[in-house]
Amino acid sequence: MLLSITEFIGHLHPVVVHLPIGILLIGLLLQWLARKEKYSLLKPAVSIILLCGSIAALLSCVSGYLLSISDDYDATLVSWHMWMGLAVMFISFVLYAKEKNPLFAVNKTFLSAVLLILVFVTGHLGGSLTHGSDYFIKPLANIFSDDTISNAKIKPVANVQEAVAYNDVIKPILEAKCYSCHNSNKQKGGLRMDDSLLLMKGGKEGKVIETGKADESELIKRLLLPVDNDDHMPPKEKPQLSEQQIALIHWWINNHNDFNKKVKELNQPDKIKPMLTALQQIVVERKETFEFPLINVERADDKIVEQLKQKGIIILPVAQSSNYLSLNFVTHPLVDKEDIQLMQKIKKQIVWLKLDNTNLNDEALSTIAQLSNLTKLYISNTNISDKGLVQLQSLANIVYLNLVGTKVTTQGILQLKNLKKLQTLYLYKTNFNDWATLKAAFPKTTIDSGGYRVPVLATDTTLVKSEVKY
Repeated sequence: MLLSITEFIGHLHPVVVHLPIGILLIGLLLQWLARKEKYSLLKPAVSIILLCGSIAALLSCVSGYLLSISDDYDATLVSWHMWMGLAVMFISFVLYAKEKNPLFAVNKTFLSAVLLILVFVTGHLGGSLTHGSDYFIKPLANIFSDDTISNAKIKPVANVQEAVAYNDVIKPILEAKCYSCHNSNKQKGGLRMDDSLLLMKGGKEGKVIETGKADESELIKRLLLPVDNDDHMPPKEKPQLSEQQIALIHWWINNHNDFNKKVKELNQPDKIKPMLTALQQIVVERKETFEFPLINVERADDKIVEQLKQKGIIILPVAQSSNYLSLNFVTHPLVDKEDIQLMQKIKKQIVWLKLDNTNLNDEALSTIAQLSNLTKLYISNTNISDKGLVQLQSLANIVYLNLVGTKVTTQGILQLKNLKKLQTLYLYKTNFNDWATLKAAFPKTTIDSGGYRVPVLATDTTLVKSEVKY
């Protein structure tokens, strides 16, 4: 119990730490203004503000120390941050004493200047602990860098098949989404991910990667939890991994999470190949959509849900506080009439539906079209065609639609142009042939056609072969 109380007080540090910063800066400002005759009335308030700031600094030091022993941070950086914080507290108390007793033998101007510098240095060290050592200078580096795509988080890979799977595919994902909490300065849960050896070692709760067993790896389990779950990683307030990024990490682990092999040396299932190819183009990240209706519904019939689960269908709530459900047929590829009838009975609760790589056909789409609250529909590599696609016109709330590897054509896709909320449409390996018409029909929708091509750069090596004449 005592340990829990100590940890709770330590976790108050990010809240408490802002108090002395603001109060002391105001105190220094009023102290400077009080030197002028027209602001002389402010002088009595200076000592009170400095006292409040000093006490707040003391509380901040105590909570900061408790936080440092209840979580994992870089010892050297923590030490510097702690001593700078103590210096802020000490100087602020001395400055308060000088304000109360002008005869106190210290130079007030010198103390004020030192305190101002210490506040900024301590704040910078605190930011480095929580956000990384380059937290302050990184925006400046982006301004003066040559990279004109400032919002491209993960840079493209020139030739993905020749790239090293970990260094060029997996590491950039971890760096963008995981390093902020698991780096050399901060190891949340005792886990450090910026070092391959420490990544495999794991954290306080053990290993996070089971070699060759992605589904048994804690890393994958945490990534797949509902975003509102306390154990979901990254935390919901942090940038989330896309489904493609999770799939790539899953693929890498199943390939014995090798740190040295090239992509071409690893087994590549059909569903992974287009994801790898997509890495060859510049991808500007978008915020992942986790939308579902704002107005909640009643809980789904537990008997119906249990029947679907017994068939091997994965059913999860989309959020802890919601009755809306996500259905995934990944382990049940043969969809039958009974499945369709059972879904019909909980149609109000279904908002995300994954039917990729199943035997889904046009006839079944008539029932799916009745899922009025559906926002995400995954029907890639199924038997649907334009005839069935027209039935999806009734899905007014749909924001995400994956038609990869289906028989749909341009004319069939155009039947959905009145879906005003549609944000993302995937059309790789379909029979569409009129890009301009689709873009005009879906002006606010991001259309992903796949089949990416790598631009030829001036630095690329060109192999010229002589023409063989017979």
